[in-house]
Amino acid sequence: MTTVLLTILVALVIGFLLGLLLGIFKKIFAVKVDPKITAVREALSGANCGGCGYAGCDAFAEALVAGDAPVTGCVAGGSSVSNAIAQILGVNAGSVESKVAFLACNGSKECTQNRAEYQGIKSCAAVKLSMNGLKKCSFGCIGFGDCVQACPFEAISIGKEGLPVINLNKCVGCGKCVKACPKALLHLINKDTKGAIAKCSNRSDNKPQIRKDCTAGCFKCGMCTRKCPEQAITLQNGIPLVDYSKCTSCGECVKACVDKVLHLI
Repeated sequence: MTTVLLTILVALVIGFLLGLLLGIFKKIFAVKVDPKITAVREALSGANCGGCGYAGCDAFAEALVAGDAPVTGCVAGGSSVSNAIAQILGVNAGSVESKVAFLACNGSKECTQNRAEYQGIKSCAAVKLSMNGLKKCSFGCIGFGDCVQACPFEAISIGKEGLPVINLNKCVGCGKCVKACPKALLHLINKDTKGAIAKCSNRSDNKPQIRKDCTAGCFKCGMCTRKCPEQAITLQNGIPLVDYSKCTSCGECVKACVDKVLHLI
């Protein structure tokens, strides 16, 4: 019994001494943190999404205080966070452009078919690496959901048509899905953008093959460019590109597009 009590006593003494030493070492080797960094870090959204271009909120806070990052960089926090940071740092917040992700593909299961049966890893990146895509349209969305896995806000899901569906109420425009898409089909656009946009990324100039590969593919007829009364549309690599400084959302290009590639947003 004496041995047990002695063992407990020794353990308590050792624990006390170790705790005391740790406290002393903490004070000796403590790294002073700029109180502004702490204040900025607390003002950030805490999403650690990387949309600011830094590894996380801690790194972004340090860059902000050092003057190496813009106060509008927290895409997840938006204007409220930018204003709070600006007040802490004593600078002008400026304007914040809210962005959302957009899928430039309309090749659903009904519009195009797979050209082979795939038995490998269910990953878009793996399919792109092994066979440059799964569908007959080599430019089309693979649909295995790498973007879904990459989104930290659960704003993307794979719909019944086999394509990513973006919840605009949850999307903050962090760009994680854009980086994850091996086909480069996801893009960030301004949330308040109004006008026409093309839901196709087929850059092939083989028109008959486009029709065979996907019934929703852009046929490169150029009708949209001719029908636009504001001359706001040009074809770049065969894809309609809209100049939103000219576009009035009249919808004439949408009506003229026989392939239903153009949509008003």
